[in-house]
Amino acid sequence: METTETTETSATTEDHKMSLTGHLVELRKRLTRSLIAVGIGFGGCYYFKDWIFDIVTRPLTKVLPKNSYLIYTGLTEAFFVYMKLAFFASLIITCPFILYQIWKFIAPALHSKEKKYVLPFVFFSTLLFISGVLFGYFIALPPAFEFFVSFNNKYLQAMISFGDYLSLFVTFLLGFGLSFELPIFMFFLAKLGIVHAKMLSKQRRYAILIIFIVAAILTPSPDALSQILMAIPLMFLYEVSIFVVKFAEKKKVTPENNE
Repeated sequence: METTETTETSATTEDHKMSLTGHLVELRKRLTRSLIAVGIGFGGCYYFKDWIFDIVTRPLTKVLPKNSYLIYTGLTEAFFVYMKLAFFASLIITCPFILYQIWKFIAPALHSKEKKYVLPFVFFSTLLFISGVLFGYFIALPPAFEFFVSFNNKYLQAMISFGDYLSLFVTFLLGFGLSFELPIFMFFLAKLGIVHAKMLSKQRRYAILIIFIVAAILTPSPDALSQILMAIPLMFLYEVSIFVVKFAEKKKVTPENNE
């Protein structure tokens, strides 16, 4: 019996050990697959670039005055902006596959019982990221752009570069998408023993302060409404993270109790 347990322990240890070269080879493989997926998605998105352009610019064009247009000032600017647009859309579409590759890269460092979380990880990470992007697109962006365009008058006319707009649009939505990953991030910190549910509950007031600071940095508009619109879901996700951490702690304790 002891021999069997020793063999299983040594096998588990060998599974978790990987040389630096092995890590680099695995990283290259995952990056290559992710880049291929993004490249394929990029080709498809570039083909539908005009349709994607209409979706991306809609939050701004809805609040622009009549006879206002987006412009480009450089000869090659429009071409490269469409390239960036297709690349951003490809990242959104291939997000589940990229997250799966990230999981496969970190999987060798996990125990066999933890590897079963691959499907929940990919599903909930994708769901939260897309939810953040959609929340930013439909809820937070319109009032922000309305604030910026409100300075338009008979003496001051808006002539907005599409390149500048796209950079702002992508930064804003990626900020929302990544910030919505907070529960997933907290789950892994809990599994590593870095955070605990009681600690998160006690530090709630400081977390709220940090959330408002992050919201002020990530929102393109200086008005309080846009910052509040970003801070509210983050505070909700912080509370969700506490329950997620409790769940992770229970899963961590259960095997020890069974022994």
